[in-house]
Amino acid sequence: MESVIQKIEAQQKKSAVVDVRPGDNARVHQKVREGNKERVQIFEGLVIRVSRKNSLTSSITVRRIASGVGVEKTFLVHSPSILKVEVTKRSKVRRNYLTYMRGLTGKSTRLSGTDFDREAVNAIRDETAEAEEAKIREEQVESYDPEAAKAEKAAEEAEAKAATTEAPKSEAEKLEKQPVERAEAKSPAAEQNKE
Repeated sequence: MESVIQKIEAQQKKSAVVDVRPGDNARVHQKVREGNKERVQIFEGLVIRVSRKNSLTSSITVRRIASGVGVEKTFLVHSPSILKVEVTKRSKVRRNYLTYMRGLTGKSTRLSGTDFDREAVNAIRDETAEAEEAKIREEQVESYDPEAAKAEKAAEEAEAKAATTEAPKSEAEKLEKQPVERAEAKSPAAEQNKE
């Protein structure tokens, strides 16, 4: 029998999460709010710690060197602000917490990589996160130039409508129209050269 706390945690958990391990190079897509605008910020680095793996409070600590300074960020995996976690490289390590990486610099920070199926590891489909990321992109485009966004959306709809209504042409019809199109393309250029 599940307790009340476990039921509440099960509601808040994401349905599927990428299997991130210590020693992985991970790219974390995080939703950031600045004022009334939202954007997606990507933080990429070495995963030095994975805590409470099957819990709602599971977290990963990612470390990278930015402008010669080591920066570590801890992300709650099931947080709604974390849209996506991608594993870019997997390394062979024998510890769960790679604190010794903090003291290393230069070539000594390199870990021996192992082969892994990148598509299989990262093939987690979370429709809500993908929809939210697409919505944020649309808002960014509209905030920069609303007229261009409307024109782009109208062009996409017209193209989709044309693709569905247009009957597939045979190869013979396409070949017959090619010389006509080439002749039409040459005639305006000839007029411009006469002037």
